[in-house]
Amino acid sequence: MKAMILAAGKGTRVRPITYTIPKPMIPILQKPVMEFLLELLRQHGFDQIMVNVSHLATEIESYFRDGQRFGVQIAYSFEGRIVDGELVGEALGSAGGMRRIQDFSPFFDDTFVVLCGDALIDLDLTEAVRQHRAKGAIATVITKTVPKEEVSSYGVVVTDEDGRIKAFQEKPSVEEALSTNINTGIYIFEPEIFKYIPPGVEYDIGGELFPKLVAEGAPFYSIAMDFEWVDIGKVPDYWQAIRDVLAGKVKNVEIPGHEVAPGIYTGLNVAVNWDKVKIQGPVYIGGMTCIEDGATIIGPAMIGPSCHICSNATVDNSVIFEYSRLGAGVRLVDKLVFGRYCVDKTGAAIDVQAAALDWLITDTRQTMPTDPPAEHRAIVELLSTDSR
Repeated sequence: MKAMILAAGKGTRVRPITYTIPKPMIPILQKPVMEFLLELLRQHGFDQIMVNVSHLATEIESYFRDGQRFGVQIAYSFEGRIVDGELVGEALGSAGGMRRIQDFSPFFDDTFVVLCGDALIDLDLTEAVRQHRAKGAIATVITKTVPKEEVSSYGVVVTDEDGRIKAFQEKPSVEEALSTNINTGIYIFEPEIFKYIPPGVEYDIGGELFPKLVAEGAPFYSIAMDFEWVDIGKVPDYWQAIRDVLAGKVKNVEIPGHEVAPGIYTGLNVAVNWDKVKIQGPVYIGGMTCIEDGATIIGPAMIGPSCHICSNATVDNSVIFEYSRLGAGVRLVDKLVFGRYCVDKTGAAIDVQAAALDWLITDTRQTMPTDPPAEHRAIVELLSTDSR
């Protein structure tokens, strides 16, 4: 069976992570989110998978290659061109990317599934396809019911009593919402869908294709299903996903490494004197990371591989990506550290180099910085403010 993963977007709402990592490659405890999607597809018999790529396409292609080690076949549709020897992404939109693949050679010749590459899901795809076919649909949106007070964060799907889609509401107010069923970015299509997608132009599934289907009265349905759906479309979403995984709330994601104490997991060869640090789980510490004496780590927290947490530093409810060094005495509360950026859980970022804070957060592959000038010490409050 055939499927497509949408992986061409720039992931602007997950910056600064997506400056160097495409959204489908964002790690959930060291494992790219797209890898979980491949596992789900394989479990339900979808073993021929197209992936459209654009932004940082090489990162995706070099990791997943032809899909053989994941038990599937993968091919890629690059959207962009080469300018001055560099790949420049020019995404065609989600529907435009589908049409480009089909125009190249008619790949989608039966019912197929399309997944957005930025969510953890445990959906019963087999049952979803069965219901799609039973309705005689040309297109189906898989929806999930959320509490009414949360509808303003999502695209709402409005249907009649038979599940036929009548309208969409994009992030309506609680008072205006006509439904509590939201669009999860999981779609089922028949090959006839390409009659509704113009060739050679940028075209979006949600913003253009779906309204067209409604306007023309196409057999377009919604199926509400109960399943786990962890969206990482924005920095706060990613933050919550890591917290939920560490807390054991995400069924299909195991915490890697070894549980060295209740709620404390480590990768290989972590350098730490457990008697001289304070660590309160749930916490994951990646391999080849050094935790100096006097450090405090309060979970939920993730510290990536090859990090260095210096003496008396505190990591509290924070996510630290690989190769990060936190200077002595630094206190991080509710922060995400990614390369040269320190991000709070709302998504607001500080460029530590531009702010002259690179003596606080550095790359472990660099020479250890000298003591900071006295005038810089006051700036540490920017990073240590407890926003909870």
